[in-house]
Amino acid sequence: MLSFSCFSWCSLHPVRKPGDSTGMIFFSSINKFFRFAFPSAVMICLEWWVYELVILLSGLLPDPKLQTSVLSICLATTTLHYYLQYGIGAAGSTRISNELGAGNPQAAQGVVQVVLIMSLVEVVTVSLILFFCRHIFGYAFSSEKRVVDYVDELAPLMCLTIIMEGLQAVLSGIARGCGWQHIGAYINLGAYYLVATPLAVVLCFVLHLESRGLWMGLLIGKIVQASCFASITALTNWQKQATKAKERILGDRF
Repeated sequence: MLSFSCFSWCSLHPVRKPGDSTGMIFFSSINKFFRFAFPSAVMICLEWWVYELVILLSGLLPDPKLQTSVLSICLATTTLHYYLQYGIGAAGSTRISNELGAGNPQAAQGVVQVVLIMSLVEVVTVSLILFFCRHIFGYAFSSEKRVVDYVDELAPLMCLTIIMEGLQAVLSGIARGCGWQHIGAYINLGAYYLVATPLAVVLCFVLHLESRGLWMGLLIGKIVQASCFASITALTNWQKQATKAKERILGDRF
């Protein structure tokens, strides 16, 4: 609400052209705001809802108490780590949008390289630490031996998930900085609900891999998601993106 209030106040006090009314400026700015805000919200919601779906599906497995407990531990771990990568992505998003708006495509491309290197170094480090500590990691959450052993079994998949999730968090931030929220929403929809969820169901209930199957489906969805974002980023014409950003600022095309 505070952010919305600040945005609304700034919309009411821009540099005006002769003949512009306050109402026209306000509603025009609100339209621009939701044009980017709504797809961005959809991107995030589509990603987080699939986690809830995985937990619900785990309740249908034999010994649901064990299955849901282990999946909850794994999700809590990856989610805690995700916030760090999301922060890197958010910082990169802000810098990229600023550089594109200032007409500095080379600087924006440099920011992309920096945040990706930072992300890669961090996720590999965390994954290696978790992998080598996997035999005792479960004790941080439970004293039950079978829970700890099951967490140990899922740890390699969890490490791969941390790597892919970290990279896609930063790549998603790059997409937001370039104004590709609508593309990101479509990618998340396809990766999680056309790939990850069906595969998770098949691996879990048809091939009887139980929680491992659910997690493998989720991991494959993240690989697809990160690959799509990486392909788009690699093929980006940064000069063209800078031109588009300046056009938005000047109001020539929106």
